[in-house]
Amino acid sequence: MSNNAVAKRYATALFELAKEQNQLEQVEGELRVIKKAIKDNPELINLLKSPRFSKEKKKEILKDIFSSTSILVSNTLLLLTDVHRVNEIENIADEFIELANNARGIAEAKVYSIRPLTASESASISSVFAQKVGKISLNIENIIDTDLLGGVKVRIGNKIFDGSLRGKLERLERNLVV
Repeated sequence: MSNNAVAKRYATALFELAKEQNQLEQVEGELRVIKKAIKDNPELINLLKSPRFSKEKKKEILKDIFSSTSILVSNTLLLLTDVHRVNEIENIADEFIELANNARGIAEAKVYSIRPLTASESASISSVFAQKVGKISLNIENIIDTDLLGGVKVRIGNKIFDGSLRGKLERLERNLVV
């Protein structure tokens, strides 16, 4: 079974439980924190995959590090340890966040700009581009990219809307060369 299918199954099960118990927001927030912790500390996954430590020791480590998480998230982490799937934690978090966003009509977006966006600019981009992809709003991650020269580039899933000056110049160059 592909890793994506595994992550999707665990995320779907966790999503259904969280929805049943009205804990979608809480579980999503906890998974975002766990994902960031793992991304910032890749040695954590290496430690959890290491054969040097017993399952019980790995569970203790997880309980200590993520002691403030809900029972749903805590039990999911412990289950993943039992079935040797700790390397799937980030993928499960991504799948869960996608399911939660779809349920609320939200999409994740990366907005590349030459400077940090103001709150009103983010809100404006969210309202305009959310409609283009059939969503209510966007969760915007602003990424500073000085190579753009000006304007913004928006990535939502596999769609890219390039309104940057660099993108316009590249399109103009392609048209002139042909």
